[in-house]
Amino acid sequence: MLRSLMAGVRALIRPSERNAQIEEELRNFFAASVEDKLQRGMSQENAEREARAEIGSREMVRHNIWSAGWESAVESFLRELRVTAHQMRTSPGFAATAILTLALGIGATTAIFSIVEGVLLRPLPFADPGRLVVVGDTVPGINLGSSGHIGGTMPQILTYERETRGFAALGGFEQAGYEFSDAGAPAEISAARVTASIFPLLGVAPLMGRTFTQQEDDRSLQVTVISYAMWHSRFHADPQILGHKIELNRKTYEIIGVMPRDFEFPLIPGLMDQSRLWVPLSPTPDELQEAAAWCCGMVGRLELGVTSAQAQQDAGRVAWQITRNFPAYMSSQRIGAIVRPLAEDTVAQARPLLRILFLAVAVVLFIACANLAGLLLVRVIRRRREIAVRRALGASGAAVLRQSLVETLALSFAGGLIGLGLAAVAVRVGISFLPESLPRIESIRLDWHVVLFAMGTALLTGLLCGLAPALAAARTGVNETLKDGGLTGSVSGAQVRLRSALVIAEIAVALVLLIASGLLLRSFEKLRDLDLGFRTDHLLTADYRLPEKQYSRQAAIDAFNSTLLRRLERSPGIESVGITSYLPASGMVRNSTFVADSYVPPKGIEVDIAWPSQVMGDYFRAAGIPLLRGRVFSEADNVKAPLVCIVNHMLAEHFWPGQDPIGKRLRWGYPKTPTPWMTVVGVMGDIKQMAVDAPTQYEIYQPSSELMASYGKLVPPGLLNAQAGSIVLRTALPPDSMIKSLGATVLSIDPQLPLTKVHSMDEALSRMEAPRWFNAAMISSFAAVAVLLAIMGIYSVIAFSAAMRTREMAIRMALGSQRADIVRLMLISGAKLAVTGVLIGLAGAAAASSLLRSFLFQVSPFDSRVLALAAITVFALALLASALPARRAAAVDPVGALRGE
Repeated sequence: MLRSLMAGVRALIRPSERNAQIEEELRNFFAASVEDKLQRGMSQENAEREARAEIGSREMVRHNIWSAGWESAVESFLRELRVTAHQMRTSPGFAATAILTLALGIGATTAIFSIVEGVLLRPLPFADPGRLVVVGDTVPGINLGSSGHIGGTMPQILTYERETRGFAALGGFEQAGYEFSDAGAPAEISAARVTASIFPLLGVAPLMGRTFTQQEDDRSLQVTVISYAMWHSRFHADPQILGHKIELNRKTYEIIGVMPRDFEFPLIPGLMDQSRLWVPLSPTPDELQEAAAWCCGMVGRLELGVTSAQAQQDAGRVAWQITRNFPAYMSSQRIGAIVRPLAEDTVAQARPLLRILFLAVAVVLFIACANLAGLLLVRVIRRRREIAVRRALGASGAAVLRQSLVETLALSFAGGLIGLGLAAVAVRVGISFLPESLPRIESIRLDWHVVLFAMGTALLTGLLCGLAPALAAARTGVNETLKDGGLTGSVSGAQVRLRSALVIAEIAVALVLLIASGLLLRSFEKLRDLDLGFRTDHLLTADYRLPEKQYSRQAAIDAFNSTLLRRLERSPGIESVGITSYLPASGMVRNSTFVADSYVPPKGIEVDIAWPSQVMGDYFRAAGIPLLRGRVFSEADNVKAPLVCIVNHMLAEHFWPGQDPIGKRLRWGYPKTPTPWMTVVGVMGDIKQMAVDAPTQYEIYQPSSELMASYGKLVPPGLLNAQAGSIVLRTALPPDSMIKSLGATVLSIDPQLPLTKVHSMDEALSRMEAPRWFNAAMISSFAAVAVLLAIMGIYSVIAFSAAMRTREMAIRMALGSQRADIVRLMLISGAKLAVTGVLIGLAGAAAASSLLRSFLFQVSPFDSRVLALAAITVFALALLASALPARRAAAVDPVGALRGE
């Protein structure tokens, strides 16, 4: 076999040597045959004649010898490639159009696939990721969003670790922000507090050094493991980094390890909030007493042979034990447990977006393929005479079919290579425009999976686009075509119907995409016009967090906050200033249970929850939240005064309908929780506290100074309040011009305190709206390309039809038809295709309504304005695309055309 292989390779490389060898063998055979015949008594002349007769045609012998080896198929393929290259050189316009059409389609599809592969398909960068699961609490009767759980509490982490049996390991974590200071200016960085079991559980070894030990976690030692990115950005990849001391919240931590480049945990959306370092969880005694503070996450590794369902049953048993051991004041609280794969939990929110993006780009690729198939079909029709001549000279139908497919595959592979390059550029440039809600963004790249996908797509599109035209070429009738001359005349009805069907399909799917684009844009418009309940103009915000070391007493915290408010109030250009625990429309989810006095909840409703907000200074005026009734807080509402609160209009209307809410009472917790009552002193307008497109919920404001007192005896001694907050400034000048003044004021009080998330409220809202804008922009881009390709398709059909019907038009005009009649005739042909495509497209949009509904905001998927506008637009563009070839058909000279025939 090896000898045959080598001989074949030599024949392909040096065909002349192989031909010379065949000639030598033929000469030897001829001489031997002649000698044999001479010995049998023949004359020289007769012996040579019979020997030549035995050999036959030398060309045929040479062909048969070549055909006997595997190299024959390769040589045949190379010859067809050379023919294809020659045809491309003779038709550069056609080749360029076909290759670019496919390159755009394949490039867009590959770019989107690289996102899908990086986010959804690539396994998590942990050992045996299929056994990693998320464990969290569920609360009956409360919608907890796409995750379906609220995580866990500090004491629950220890309980689940100790009591569950279905996990090989289980650990907990809490996202945190730290004031980091080393050689440079202090900065706020994202970090995570994790149990010592997390790193072994994930199965990832550090790049350098080590991770925490259980003893270090138990003893609350100040050690840290830093990320690869931080090692490079902050320490210039110092190989002697281990043992280096850094300041976190003004406490000294020792760096004991550096994690690998692709390590990321917790897996949270976006790039900005990724953890730069990890410290031991080491819960404080106060944290271990907080049975109602669901602020942590839990991750487990299943035991071998244990399924998620079995693990959930195990976790549910432990959740029931936890519920039984809740403090008396939480006796009405019920929780369950959920166990779901970590990979699924990470991408659940992003999956619908990526699914619709991939469908949209697949539509664009389909239209590109349909257009290319139409072009190839036209090319086959124009080359009918050439194909008929080849068939008449002996070429088989299979040979014609193979040649057509090789030509199409060559075009598709060229398009695939260019498309791969376009995808690489698109991923490199476009990754910074991806919405922050997308997880694992750093995993998005063009790896060998993506390259294989691109080449596979090129192969598939080449076969799909080329099969129908190749079959049409193989079935070309020799006699009819040669008799007709192959110049004009009749075209197969099947070919006409096939091209028309392709164009109708293009119009239909383009219309579906255009309708989706219109609905998303209308949703975005609704979102921008939404009344948020507060003023966003001239509003500057910034976050801060006071380090525990310098602010270990409540008096120090209160002194900083009051000094900050006082100095900012005196600053020029500032109209009002306040501090809140959570900014409105920030996307954060915060809920606290509460009890309304004299209110009997409906059966089945065990708890009521509201958005809690602690405020300082002139917050309501600064944020522009309208006061509807009563009063706002004053300096008299302090720690020594009776507890007061302000509720929003929605809460007042629900719990005290038709009554004056001023003077009513609320308290935090459950019905049996021994917390003191707070008296309602004001009613504010409803605002969007969570995401802009999230439903409005109950809101309870209270003075920050009264927070501890409002929880009564539940608050452990020494617990601090108001160490962190969001500054809200209402400015007379543009907000950006006040950033320096704000920073200088803060540093004048604490020279080391960094501010984070310093931006105007309009900018913050733009970031919140970015995912919806991204959806609308991407779908609109794909829709524009799809409509353009569909219009090109209908133009080519009408133009080709006009060219094929030149003789018919000439006869019509010779018989008295006016040019307007010819234009009308061609326009009707285009209109028929457009109407059919629009009707099918409207039906397709109706079928896709359930998929679109989850992406819409206050817009129905059957919005009549969008449907009508999209349908009219596509129909009008189709008529416009038909007008040019119609005018050209009407301009034909009947005498010249008939004489030419």
